[in-house]
Amino acid sequence: MRPVIAALSGLSILLATVPAAAQTNAPAPADAATPTIPAASPKASVETTTIGDLIDNPKTKAVLQQDMPALLSYDGLDQIKGMTMRDISKFPQADLDQGKLVKLQKDFDAIPNP
Repeated sequence: MRPVIAALSGLSILLATVPAAAQTNAPAPADAATPTIPAASPKASVETTTIGDLIDNPKTKAVLQQDMPALLSYDGLDQIKGMTMRDISKFPQADLDQGKLVKLQKDFDAIPNP
């Protein structure tokens, strides 16, 4: 229970520190030190697909439920729906490192085409 509360507290702090550009859905500047993770096809991407779009798709929402359940129960979820998983990974409170982004992308890529 404590890790869930800590994660939710961290995400609350994350929202308080989100730059105005991220809140207006403006694209975040690319970080040259962080390699991008390409999607295997035109499927969901941790780099370009918004959290809102991931949640609206039942298949990608199931991946998020499996890999990041605290995100789906986060009180401020509506405020970060315009951001990507890469965007929120820049905040330590999100507890989303490069390894977790790679796993998410692999899980998104494993979703069969309709």
